Amino acid sequence: MKVRRFDPGIFARVRSWLRALIQRGRLESEMELELANHLEARAADLIRSGCTPEEAVRRARVELGPALMHKEGMRASVGLRWVDETVGDLRYAARMLRKSPSFTGIAVGSLALGIGANTAIFTVAQHMLLDRLDVPHPEQLRMFYLNESRDGVVNELWGWWDDHPSGGRVTTSFTYPVYEQIRNQNKSLADVMAFKPYGRMTVTIRGEAEAADAEMVSGNYYSVLGVRPQLGRGIQNSDDGEVGSGPVVVISDRLWTNRFGRAADVVGKSLLVNATPMTVVGVNPPGFTGAYSAQGTPDILLPFSMQPIVAPQELGSEKVPSLLQSKSLWWVLVMGRAKAGVSTAKAEAELNVALNAAVRSTMPVKTEDQLPRLLLKDGSRGQNPNTDDMEKPVYVLMALSGLVLLLACANLANLLLARMGARQREMSVRLALGAGRWRILRQTMTESLLLSLMGGATGLLLAWAMRNALPRMLADSWAPPAFAAKFSWPIFLFAAAISIATGLLFGLGPAWQATRVQVSSSLKDSGQTATRRRRGFGGKAIVVLQVALSMVLVVGAGLFARTLMRLEGSALGIRPHNLLLFNVELPEARYPKSTSTPILQRLEEGIATVPGVQEVTLTREPLFSGSAVNQTFIPEGTQRKAEGNPSVLANRVGRDFFSTFAIRVLAGRGFDGSDTRASLKVAVVNESLAKKYFANANPIGKTFEEGRFQPATITIVGVCADAKYYRVREDAAPTYYTPYWQKADGVHDATFAIRTSGAGAAVLPSLRDAIRQVDPNLPILDVRTQDEQIAANLRQERLFAALTSGFGVLALLLACVGVYGVMVYSVTQRTNEIGIRMALGAQPGRVLRMVLGEATWMVLIGVVAGIGSALMLASAIAAMLYGLKPWDPVTFAVSSVLLILAALAASWIPARRAAGVEPMTALRHE
Repeated sequence: MKVRRFDPGIFARVRSWLRALIQRGRLESEMELELANHLEARAADLIRSGCTPEEAVRRARVELGPALMHKEGMRASVGLRWVDETVGDLRYAARMLRKSPSFTGIAVGSLALGIGANTAIFTVAQHMLLDRLDVPHPEQLRMFYLNESRDGVVNELWGWWDDHPSGGRVTTSFTYPVYEQIRNQNKSLADVMAFKPYGRMTVTIRGEAEAADAEMVSGNYYSVLGVRPQLGRGIQNSDDGEVGSGPVVVISDRLWTNRFGRAADVVGKSLLVNATPMTVVGVNPPGFTGAYSAQGTPDILLPFSMQPIVAPQELGSEKVPSLLQSKSLWWVLVMGRAKAGVSTAKAEAELNVALNAAVRSTMPVKTEDQLPRLLLKDGSRGQNPNTDDMEKPVYVLMALSGLVLLLACANLANLLLARMGARQREMSVRLALGAGRWRILRQTMTESLLLSLMGGATGLLLAWAMRNALPRMLADSWAPPAFAAKFSWPIFLFAAAISIATGLLFGLGPAWQATRVQVSSSLKDSGQTATRRRRGFGGKAIVVLQVALSMVLVVGAGLFARTLMRLEGSALGIRPHNLLLFNVELPEARYPKSTSTPILQRLEEGIATVPGVQEVTLTREPLFSGSAVNQTFIPEGTQRKAEGNPSVLANRVGRDFFSTFAIRVLAGRGFDGSDTRASLKVAVVNESLAKKYFANANPIGKTFEEGRFQPATITIVGVCADAKYYRVREDAAPTYYTPYWQKADGVHDATFAIRTSGAGAAVLPSLRDAIRQVDPNLPILDVRTQDEQIAANLRQERLFAALTSGFGVLALLLACVGVYGVMVYSVTQRTNEIGIRMALGAQPGRVLRMVLGEATWMVLIGVVAGIGSALMLASAIAAMLYGLKPWDPVTFAVSSVLLILAALAASWIPARRAAGVEPMTALRHE
């Protein structure tokens, strides 16, 4: 509604009336005059709604005068007065936002998307990288690491390792004898315990078998962690003595719920673990995740003393009946709890003495350089295996979502600047009525903070609603998500912090602009004329920033989307469609090495008879699972060296492996009935291996030695086409395949691959029946298709492509809103000028080109600035791309054109509006 002209005498009478109140003692002091500004604000509102100035003052005095003149009310404390003023500011801000629903909706919506995306990704980042073990005082835990040279004593390793920045490598694995000596000689830590995530074991409860994640622990595991089971007891030292002395198990809350129905009498119940009878002695608390990480939860925990019975195996060169006796295999993880008053450096020094003594007493040491060095690191998160795989991707996602938030904040600042420009007359009225500039600043900052808090609250709700979307995207399609995102106080504090920071940082500029209003000029009818200096440079600068940020996000989305497209279109070397996969794990206690091969052959034969099954095979390592076997490879005529022998990828497979996966045999033959356990050991090599090691000769009939400690001579009988092995991202590497039944140590966990004539789900019940006929206690695990397995191998790339595409679309929308808002404001400010131009003969087309040209140069500057920033981003994520250069010209060109077209489309409506202005209407504007 049009604001009426003001009579300056009205302002003088209002101020005189207030001064009279002070002089007569109705207002206690000049400080309390601030309260009277409520009257001024109310009068200004009434004038804006159409009241005459005299009527506005009268109504404001009637509404607010009694409260202002009430002495008891005016004697409130300064704190209460501040609260009252703040409440008044909030009410006024809410009223103003309610009057502009479009502005409020756009501002809150854009902030909600930015804050919601950041909160959701921060939730996942906190859980995967920052969550601590759910134990008392986790900050006191210390994880044991080893730093050793490449030619050190750690030659046989079953566990995690990585390159160390100072040289050599670092691992968390120890031999069991070394752990025992360190624990016995420890005087620097409160206590030292050991554990080992052992993978899946077969658990049979009431005759039903299933796979369960197992963790082996030392007898003092629960006492060091300070955890008490919710039922029963934990593993004790008495359970971890001689071999077989502790046939007990502690189960997780999840297993107790799913298989025992949370029965209170579960303690004392019996179950089978790898066919070994065990007794349940306790149930872990619901939030307990074990010591390995804060993300997973072992289903069962059992003492190390049961390893030779429950999971007998020989790893390494030694022939010992138990891994607990092996002096060469480094496999046990060690953790301790800090002792009060002992520094980490002192504990490290003393424990290194114990480590060196233990190493020297258990294995030959040639030089001092071979001795490893013990490092004590923070153990509050366990080993936290996600750090290596997900740390960089999570930080990249947080950076990209931060750009989205920055873009949303820039959009808010632009909207606020335009809004403040439209409210100049209102601010002039308030200043004329006596409001100080600090009061104006405070009021506009209150509106900005209210907007940001509304956006933060909406974003928090959005993040809560989508809290498990990222875990589902990171999970395998055939398995439940590894974790569920939990909202905790740090999440709420994070959302609140970025909301407040957004309101303060991007509301300050518009608020400062509001305080610089000139009362005399803004109250004039013709406050804006054709000759007035153009304003809005700040808004245009913000639009340039928005376009630059949008360019970064759109380029990032393009790079990740094209990476996924190239990976999905890359040649795999197999035919994945109509392939059904599932895993079988044979308990070694029930199936020793001598009997594992016959049971697998019986399973193959039984599955082959199922209707709808065309071919069946098995592999030791499933293709595209992210894991592979690397074997020492000594070609015929090559001398074996003590160290540094070549190695290639290897896999143990079934007889029909090549036909089932549609891998062509290029020369020689595949495996057939003549290849028996007693016959000549044979292998089929792929084309890459043949070219690398037999470039000038026919490899058929050639031999090579396999293995490091117990080399076996194998004859090459065929050459097959290259096929990718463990990752879609990796090109086919030199690989050889051997029949699994020719291996002396057998295969206890294998993946069956079945080519079906139709949908795999149709034959699944019959498959279960066929396996049940061979062994009713043998569960089939991880049922999925080969296409699902490949998709799981690309889940990180798929996650990045989906999220960055969403970020890119949001960036385009916010950039369009910013360009549209600035151009609307610019056209409104220049209405007089446009009218004069058209009155002097300017054609509508010329005006249209003028407005579009103004938008074009803003966008072009933003695109150029964004290209530089996008190049820096692309360089940082170069390792995450596939088949693309960081400066991929197609991605940059398409992103630039897309942004320019989107911005021009956003400015088309304001440009058309400017071109349609009637000259006389424009000259009478305002």
